[in-house]
Amino acid sequence: MKNNKDLPAEEHSGPLMADVARLAGVAISTVSRALANPGRVNEKTRAKIDAAAKQLGYTPNAMARGLRVGKSNVVMIILPGSLYYGVSQVIPLVLQGINRSLSQNGYHLMIANLDRDEASERHILDLAFGGTVRGAIILSSDLPVHGGRSLKDSALPIVSLLFDMSHAALPSVVTNDRQAVRDATAQLIALGHRRFLYLAGPEGNYHDRERYLGAVEALVAAGLPETAIVRSGGSLDYQHGFQIGVAAAAEFADLILKPTAVIATSDDMAISFMSCVQRMGWKIPADLSIVSFDGAPVCEYSLPPLSTIEQPVEEMGQMAVSLLMERIDALDKAAALRHVIESKLIRRESFGPAPSNA
Repeated sequence: MKNNKDLPAEEHSGPLMADVARLAGVAISTVSRALANPGRVNEKTRAKIDAAAKQLGYTPNAMARGLRVGKSNVVMIILPGSLYYGVSQVIPLVLQGINRSLSQNGYHLMIANLDRDEASERHILDLAFGGTVRGAIILSSDLPVHGGRSLKDSALPIVSLLFDMSHAALPSVVTNDRQAVRDATAQLIALGHRRFLYLAGPEGNYHDRERYLGAVEALVAAGLPETAIVRSGGSLDYQHGFQIGVAAAAEFADLILKPTAVIATSDDMAISFMSCVQRMGWKIPADLSIVSFDGAPVCEYSLPPLSTIEQPVEEMGQMAVSLLMERIDALDKAAALRHVIESKLIRRESFGPAPSNA
C-alpha cells in the first residue's frame, strides 16, 4: 500500500473531499452523494457543502485523472429540455443517430438532463469536472453555467449540435436554417404570394432568428418590405408548437388583410394551424399555402400533405460524433469550427400559387 508521499503531487495537492466534509460538518459520503447526485441530499445540507467547497476552492475533479488517461467511455448529451417535441420528434431522432454512431466507436450515451434548471446545471458540471464522462454534445442550447463554473472550463471535449457556438471556439454542427427558409420563401414569392404569416418560436431563440431572417432576406431580394410578414407567437417554446398554431389560426381569422402564405417554424405549428383554418372554411392551398420546418414523417399523411423543410437528423448526429471523436483523440488539434449540413424543402400539396383575387 502506498503512502501519500509515494503519490504524484497531483494526487494529493489542493483541497480534498475530506476537507470539504470537515468544514461542512458532514460525512465524506454525504459530500460525495451531494456532488454526484444532488437530488439525494436535502437543500440545507447541500447548501453547506456548496459553501464549504467554494470557500476551499474545491472542485470534484478527482476522477479527472481517469479522464486524462481515457478510462471513461461515456459521452453525455445535454438537452435543451424535454425529450417530447411533438410530431417532429427531432430530438429523439437525433439522439438515435448519435447513439448509433457512439456505439460504433465504442462509447455509451448518457442523457444528462431533461430540464435546464439550477440543479441540473450543477449536476452536469459535476459530471464534467468529475471525470465521469469523456466528452459532451450540447444539443440546441448554450453552455451550462453554475456557481462561477462553466462547462467549457472543464477541459472536456465538447461539440455543439444545432446551435452555433463557433464564436466560443467550440466545434458546431448546424443546418442551413436561414438559407432553407429563404429559398422556400422565394419559391412562394415566385408563385405570386405577397403577404405572409410567420409562426414564430420563442423570441431570441437561435433557430427562430435564423429562420425569420431567411424569410426577410427573400422579401428584400424580391423588392418587398419586411412588413409583408405578420409575426405570430414568440412567447412559447417549440415544445408548445400545437398551441402556437392554434393561437395563430385565431389571429389569422381576425386579420382584415389576409396573408396568402404561412411559414411555420415547426411541423407542430403548421399541423395545428392548418387543421384550425380548414375548420373555419379556408382551403389549402387554394386560399392559403403552408410550409413548415423539421420534416416529420407525419407531414406526408396530413390533409393535405404538408410541405416541410426536412432536417438531416441522421447526418447531423454522425457529424457531431465524428467531431467529438477527433477532439477526444487530439483536443488541441486545430480544426474547422462551423460545419453546415443542408436541409431540403419537400414540396407537397400545401404549397401552391397565390389565389387570383389576392
